[in-house]
Amino acid sequence: MATTGVQEPRLPPLTSTSDPPPLFDGTTRLYIAYACPYAQRGLQDKIKLVPIDLQNRPAWYKEKVYPENKVPSLEHNGKVVGESLDLIKYVDANFEGPSLFPSDPAKKEFGEQLLSYVDTFTRDVYSSLKGDAIKQTGPAFDYLENALGKFDDGPFFLGQFSADFTLITSVMYLIKESIKLNSNENI
Repeated sequence: MATTGVQEPRLPPLTSTSDPPPLFDGTTRLYIAYACPYAQRGLQDKIKLVPIDLQNRPAWYKEKVYPENKVPSLEHNGKVVGESLDLIKYVDANFEGPSLFPSDPAKKEFGEQLLSYVDTFTRDVYSSLKGDAIKQTGPAFDYLENALGKFDDGPFFLGQFSADFTLITSVMYLIKESIKLNSNENI
């Protein structure tokens, strides 16, 4: 699945003045924000990445592609799928490669719970930047710490290769961004 050695140049994000790509022409497109690292993993050889400027979104994206106006969203076979958990399930069912979810039902259910938790975690961490970060993020990180110990039969939350990268990458990104914000405030 992964490309080897050669990276394509980053396309400039589409803005409110950008024309839309030819929509629903049979091309599979993943609309992303470069600031959202977990939307950019794998399948680059099968899916065209379309970056969107989140601060200056094109009106056509909400009107013609994804009415919820969020990224990521996936345009494939004449329809659009959004929301991270739904996207992972859709990619898992419609593209070749190792499964993103474990075959064990208990681990699969737990994996879905973890992925659903990403939005709560992100909201809690971002809102903590305006107040007492330690106090406000404590429960969010406690949840992750407890989740880390649930299954111990492999290197990931769920033992085997799975969609764990979404939660982990989200955590790493939020920590990096909060360090940047705090650094800029202290200058």
